[in-house]
Amino acid sequence: MIAVALALVANAQIQFTGNDHALYEEEPAASTGLNKIYVLYDTDGVGMTYTADTENPVTWYIYGELGGGYAEEMTGVQHDGLTTSISQVVPNKGYIIEEGTSRLYVWVVNYADYRLHLNSVTVDNDNDCSTATLHVDGSGPDVAYFTITGVRKVMDRGITLSYNNLVWDGGTQGGDDDDEDEEEIVSVEAHWAETLIEENEETFKPTIVVPAPTENTQFTVSGDKFLRFWNEEESVESNYYTTAAIDVRAFAIQEDRHHDNEKKTGGEGALGGSAPAHITFKAYCTDAVMHKEWQMCRENDFNNIELRINQEETDQTFEDAGITYWRFYAANGDGSCEWYSDVFAVNIGESELYCPNVFTPGTSEGVNDVWKVSYRSIVKFQCTIFNRWGNKIIDLNDPSQGWDGTYKGKLVPAGVYFYVLQAEGSDGKKYKKSGDINIIRYKRIDHSAGGDGTVVHE
Repeated sequence: MIAVALALVANAQIQFTGNDHALYEEEPAASTGLNKIYVLYDTDGVGMTYTADTENPVTWYIYGELGGGYAEEMTGVQHDGLTTSISQVVPNKGYIIEEGTSRLYVWVVNYADYRLHLNSVTVDNDNDCSTATLHVDGSGPDVAYFTITGVRKVMDRGITLSYNNLVWDGGTQGGDDDDEDEEEIVSVEAHWAETLIEENEETFKPTIVVPAPTENTQFTVSGDKFLRFWNEEESVESNYYTTAAIDVRAFAIQEDRHHDNEKKTGGEGALGGSAPAHITFKAYCTDAVMHKEWQMCRENDFNNIELRINQEETDQTFEDAGITYWRFYAANGDGSCEWYSDVFAVNIGESELYCPNVFTPGTSEGVNDVWKVSYRSIVKFQCTIFNRWGNKIIDLNDPSQGWDGTYKGKLVPAGVYFYVLQAEGSDGKKYKKSGDINIIRYKRIDHSAGGDGTVVHE
């Protein structure tokens, strides 16, 4: 027996003679203790040579499933200067070549003992919503080897399973994220894209189960990586698979408003807030979806659905205070596969309306230089501003509008003005307000002109 050690001969070389196919080499994980795995197409009549790096004595050992600790010294090794050799490789064994105090650890595989054969592949058309089951007729024993400590390992065959599937491209599904305040985004180009799926199977399996594709397709099994290396890859194609599986991406996208005098409700990314809220509900369905609808309910259990819209996209304007719940439902032709989106809660806040009575146009640009109401969820609005003699200055038809203190393009004089306002909130509340608006204009005396910097009213 030989003790297991991990030392590598720096420039030594191993070659094989008598083989008529290229040599496949693979470097296994360092934990195996092996420096290399050699896979030969067929070891029959193939010899193995080792060219030493030094003039130190060279000894060959061979081991099997018990590991390098039970290696036995080989007999019949031929020596010719720095070259030692054996005329016939013993297949599916580990070799330890000792050169002085250094050792090289390799494993030699006879692929002819493990050759992959693929005869056919069939796929069940059983209307399964979640998985597709493939049955592969063929054979391919595990390509096994043993580490220098006697641990059995299996080489990755690199068998490829390929098929077409629909893959989502262009957005995040509404409601999937744990952060409820995170804004859902979907790009204009969002769609389901037909994509070639290629999956690696490390070993031959007579039965392969994969997630059910969401489009009709055929499955191809090909391999393995060794035959591919020798340009002898085998390939079989399944019968035509008709999918029952469905998938959907559903979104609720709210039109954004940036009015500095409008009070928002809810956190960033929340749906609803101040009325009127304009929201587009949009769903993207895969091919097998035949039944589709947006559903609205007053309770999030959806026991009493009040509205059904049989289309993938709908635009809604929310003007009434309160919460409504929305979700998208989809099903295939016979209803055996169903899909529900997460629930979108739209919360419209109650109305508020406050009218200021002082502003300072023409004094400090950007600071209190526009008269605007402060509001939330105002769905109807009409406001008229008059001067002290009852002459109309301006009409405002939207609560986001304001008066900049001008009339016919010129600033009006400082003084008292009046407004008359009527509005209606999302909660049905009626507003009738009137009051005065005081325009105050300030003048700062310039120090450079000899003043003391005092601020006085105009």
